[in-house]
Amino acid sequence: MISSVRGEVLAVGLDHVVVEVGGIGLAVQATPSTLARLRRGQPARLDTALVVREDSLTLYGFADAAERELFLLLQTVSGVGPRLALAALAVLDPAALSHALADGNITTLTSVPGIGRKGAERLIIELRDKVAPPSAAGSDEDVPASPVAAGTLRDQVVEALVGLGFAAKPAEKAVDEVLGADGPSDSSGVLRAALTRLGPSR
Repeated sequence: MISSVRGEVLAVGLDHVVVEVGGIGLAVQATPSTLARLRRGQPARLDTALVVREDSLTLYGFADAAERELFLLLQTVSGVGPRLALAALAVLDPAALSHALADGNITTLTSVPGIGRKGAERLIIELRDKVAPPSAAGSDEDVPASPVAAGTLRDQVVEALVGLGFAAKPAEKAVDEVLGADGPSDSSGVLRAALTRLGPSR
């Protein structure tokens, strides 16, 4: 498994970053909070997990090893794949997600699109004794957000949601509702809010 990558950031998208490693640009899927810490032209290091499928090799990146381990732990539960695990970490930071699992907080877990009540109960039963809530220090709320022009922002967020497996029409509606409510103006904030609006089912 490719456990980490280090190199210059070639590009930062809404749902991925391209890191140059040994002259090769690797596309790494990541959460908005992780991507918010990266800057084009700057060096970066990400802990990673490689997910192998019959028709694809997808690399997922994380701010630290603890976040990666939580991503992998979520997938030990039946019905949870890498996209849903990444969506959970996009909506809830590692500390909040770990606390929700340890405390059996169904309401918090069902705020993640794709996780219904039964799924949340299954996650709690299987994982509550396996998680240790990490420190909330250094959470993405401390990272300044970069405002983006509304038109470009809408297209970027919709594209990211479609990449996470949502249909285009519901994704567009959710993003329009967030932008029309004078909510967050940065890409990661809009994506989080749209994910919440899309609800627990796809």
